[in-house]
Amino acid sequence: MLWYIAIILGIVQGIGEFLPISSSAHLILTRWFFDWDPIIHHLGENIDIVLDVALHVGTLLAVLIYFFRDWLQMLTHGLSTGIKTKEGKMFWYLVVATIPGGIAGLALEAAIENFIRSQILIIALGLALMGIILYYVDKKAAQIVNFEEITFRQTILIGVAQALALIPGVSRSGITMTAGRLLGFTREAAARFSFLLATPIIAGAALKQTPGIIHNIANPLFLVGTITATIVGLISIGFLLQYLQRHNFAIFAVYRLAIAALAIIVYAIRGA
Repeated sequence: MLWYIAIILGIVQGIGEFLPISSSAHLILTRWFFDWDPIIHHLGENIDIVLDVALHVGTLLAVLIYFFRDWLQMLTHGLSTGIKTKEGKMFWYLVVATIPGGIAGLALEAAIENFIRSQILIIALGLALMGIILYYVDKKAAQIVNFEEITFRQTILIGVAQALALIPGVSRSGITMTAGRLLGFTREAAARFSFLLATPIIAGAALKQTPGIIHNIANPLFLVGTITATIVGLISIGFLLQYLQRHNFAIFAVYRLAIAALAIIVYAIRGA
């Protein structure tokens, strides 16, 4: 078995899911750059499913492990005291903010993925445009809202923005962090809220694939992909929260433009 494919895709997923660079775009581009699709399909018809499930489970475990105490407190307060405490209030804010993205995902995910997955130029355009928007918003927006000060209205707006992440290249973390910055969140608050908001969305994606998890849980490729995505995801979350205490999002915007340019160049060279 080709262990390196599961490891590299796990690394790509663990980084791309939490940094504002689009995991879906990077997974598509990685497979396209190295022409891995024929190799993956040759390994078996279900290998695509095995890898997809493994990567979702890995990033779900990463965010649950990193924010375990936060979620335990929010869940406990949310179910026992409602919105009377800040933890309970944040729990219900996150529940409501998940709804727009969840509805959009159920209605449009398959159609968007089937159409755009093979459209390299559209993916590159999404990477570039979102990079420019992220840079501009982050540069101009004030940093006046800390995590504890987030309001219900702000969570709804970020939840609506999250629906745009269905388009590969936009990035779920990228669009939610950009929306948070546009609303005046501090960079760290924008990232923390984005990570917490990711939890139910990633969990929903993993639950949809429960049969695949049960069927493939003993598959070595599944285990390798899951473990890799979990470890790298934990590192990525910790890195970004630390990084944003002293730096802005500029490096991610520049990177998005660079990878978009590379994709366009390779596309032009290959002629397809």
